[in-house]
Amino acid sequence: MFEASIRAQFSAAHHLVGYPGHCSVQHGHNWEVEVAVRGRKLDKTGLLVDFRELKKIVREVLGEVDHSDLNTLAAFRKRNPSSENIARFLYRQLSRRLNTRHCKMSFVGVRETPESRAKYWEE
Repeated sequence: MFEASIRAQFSAAHHLVGYPGHCSVQHGHNWEVEVAVRGRKLDKTGLLVDFRELKKIVREVLGEVDHSDLNTLAAFRKRNPSSENIARFLYRQLSRRLNTRHCKMSFVGVRETPESRAKYWEE
């Protein structure tokens, strides 16, 4: 099995409704996102996925959340835009575009700080 991943960033504001602390107040992060795909076979040039194409698709999806107030987006109207929920949202958005016969999403990791990361994958 092969796995390839890239990192990207976006900036956004959010707050956590019902959280008993400072995160209940609107604030922002420069989020770092890691996107990984996996597959068993390489193409004729020896690639699982073209990093250039992977980066392009990730940039397009992150464009939906970049410089936004995450709480106002449809995806987060009924659930908090926590790192965990952001990772799940990005995973599902990216899966629609990246999953093929030969390549599937492996995981999405989201860091709101260098010390904390949430990761989402489906079995």
